[in-house]
Amino acid sequence: MNKELMEALDILEKEKEISKETLFEAIENSLLTACKNHFGKSDNVKVEIDRETCDFLVYAQKEVVETRDDVEDDCLQIALEDAQQLSKKAKVGDVLNVEIKSKEFGRIATQNAKNVILQKIREEERNVIYNQYFEKEKDVVTGVVQRYVGRNISINLGKADAMLTESEQVKGEVFRPTERIKVYIVEVKNTSKGPRINVSRTHPELVKRLFESEVTEIKDGTVEIKSIAREAGSRTKIAVWSNNPNVDAVGACVGMNGARVNAIVDELRGEKIDIVPWDENPGNLIQNALAPAKVVAVFADPDERAAKVVVPDYQLSLAIGKEGQNARLAARLTGYKIDIKSETQAKDAPGFRYEDYIDDEYEEYDGEGYAEEGYAEEYQDNADYSDGGEA
Repeated sequence: MNKELMEALDILEKEKEISKETLFEAIENSLLTACKNHFGKSDNVKVEIDRETCDFLVYAQKEVVETRDDVEDDCLQIALEDAQQLSKKAKVGDVLNVEIKSKEFGRIATQNAKNVILQKIREEERNVIYNQYFEKEKDVVTGVVQRYVGRNISINLGKADAMLTESEQVKGEVFRPTERIKVYIVEVKNTSKGPRINVSRTHPELVKRLFESEVTEIKDGTVEIKSIAREAGSRTKIAVWSNNPNVDAVGACVGMNGARVNAIVDELRGEKIDIVPWDENPGNLIQNALAPAKVVAVFADPDERAAKVVVPDYQLSLAIGKEGQNARLAARLTGYKIDIKSETQAKDAPGFRYEDYIDDEYEEYDGEGYAEEGYAEEYQDNADYSDGGEA
């Protein structure tokens, strides 16, 4: 029996990842529960289990009294006559350990003891799963689509199920059962019914984590994703920076012939991704963020977190983007409120003069334009910028 118990504990430890010590404690508690159900109390009952052999001993600590007539509670006291049959050295006033035969327990006591063990196993199994997925919170995992629950989707993550709610789904995405998809774990909560895992397909961090897994330079810290702005299912802009002057941050993220960025685009079901270089200078960053539109001048006010941008007349619709998307994402990416005007609109504005917006900090911003005008052409092939239109 002891050998079989040890084998059962080994299997539980291996398959359920529940420690043997926890299981031994569950067995001890179950035996105490059985004693309480059988005798009505267990305050003086002790359980000892040998961790190596699984031999166990259950005994009650009883006070030795002089005669059987002096015994007021059989559970707590034992007559000297009976005590000396167990130990010849016993005398009145001693506390004697009296072994309890667990085979004598009734059916109800035995069933309750079994339930205590099973309950502990279930609790520990839930805790193990919770801890496993809590460590993956704010990370991306691969799951298998199981079924639609109303408008929500049940996703199997291996040892637990997660719920992809309607608000965290990308509009237009339809999944089939058994399909494998990547999701971002937003939150893991421990409940009485087990861990509740909420996942997302719309979170901006999903794109960031996908780049971290796909681009070696981001994983090792050579390239950093400084900022990200996303409209799930449509377009994402990310600003990247290289800590190594010999590594091109944008090129590393794009990959050979666009292999890296295309793998992420495929995972996001065709969502367009614009990769732009980060710049500490807000003017340069805003120009980069508005790519592929060419910029004539940027007048940034760091205190107000606002910027005025002048673009050629024929680039205005491209800079604004379809339904204002390009300008909107650029504003989120940079953290600046961006006001875009064409050259004609700017010149017609009352009292508008380029020099009014130029100070010592941004001397490079002049009426002739500045900084890397060839940027748009250089990276235009790396993303689809064809959705320019009238705002």
